[in-house]
Amino acid sequence: MTSLDDLPLRDELRGMSPYGAPQLDVPVRLNTNENSYPVPEDVAVAMEKALAAQVRDLNRYPDRDSVALRTDLAAYLGHRLTAANLWAANGSNEIQQQLLQTFGGPGRTALGFTPSYSMHPLLAAGTGTAWVDGRRDEQFEVPVAHAVEQVDKHQPDLVFLCSPNNPTGTALSLDVVRAVADAAPGMVIVDEAYAEFARPGTPSALTLLEGRPRLVVTRTMSKAFALAGGRIGYLAADPAVVDAVQLVRLPYHLSALTQAVARAALANTEALLSTVDAIKAQRDRIVAMLRGWGLHVADSDANFVLFGVPGAASSGGEAADDAGPGAPGDSKVTWQALLDRGVLVRDVGLPGWLRVTAGTPAETDAFLAALEELL
Repeated sequence: MTSLDDLPLRDELRGMSPYGAPQLDVPVRLNTNENSYPVPEDVAVAMEKALAAQVRDLNRYPDRDSVALRTDLAAYLGHRLTAANLWAANGSNEIQQQLLQTFGGPGRTALGFTPSYSMHPLLAAGTGTAWVDGRRDEQFEVPVAHAVEQVDKHQPDLVFLCSPNNPTGTALSLDVVRAVADAAPGMVIVDEAYAEFARPGTPSALTLLEGRPRLVVTRTMSKAFALAGGRIGYLAADPAVVDAVQLVRLPYHLSALTQAVARAALANTEALLSTVDAIKAQRDRIVAMLRGWGLHVADSDANFVLFGVPGAASSGGEAADDAGPGAPGDSKVTWQALLDRGVLVRDVGLPGWLRVTAGTPAETDAFLAALEELL
């Protein structure tokens, strides 16, 4: 049986594992930050009609530049953006991969601040880009002085800022983004995959794009728009960035069917985003309940909550000193105990912490009941 060791794999890929959360058939799945609400029936019908209009022309390639979709995305975002400022791809992961292909690569460096989205260093490795970890503080924040210090020290070709941050839910102030954008010698990418779930008053880096040609904001339709299965992500940036990314994009990378679904979704934005407030209410309910039980919970502007497991320390992400293997502060044990009760959450690799998606009221009930048993 051939193994990876028998293949001429690139050295930097050896020992790595593919990205992916467990896909298990359990009653309550709250581990991948999906929108728990299905696409509304009337929107589904609109999508079906849009798909039907494309089916008979599938012998032809799609619009290579996705101009109509980019125009709709610009209208959705506002901020005086036009199609020239937008680029779309198969999820924001592909968008970020294209940015690394364009501005990263061998001999170049990307800087991030972990714990953060674990795909960023994986995408860097896949493009031969060196990864530098600037680290967050014990409250999962990125202080302005620390961010600038890391940029000055490493002089990265790309900087990844995740806001709201995954897995912590922490949003960055615009002071951080502005300071990094002013200090960085290369591109600054702000991953705003969960922006629609932010609490009132939380600013978007979209407001900083004008006059900053090396600043990029990436977004997705997987979360708030409930289109995780549609695989639609996009960026907003200076038109020159869009032109640059097209140098590495695959020909006809975004299918006619994907473009049709995305445009139908954007035409029904109000209906699709109608669940956002309900999800935010469940998020805030989870935060309040868990803090009421004495658990440490990170502030969240996303559709998920990072919480310290029973018995874990109150800060810093380390398990309590007396929490040995199998003790209450063991995140792996707590993860399994919740799964045994039919609730799947995410072990993000932070000792003493787990992440749970804010779902429907019934799903929240199930999670809280299961966790309360463990207390």
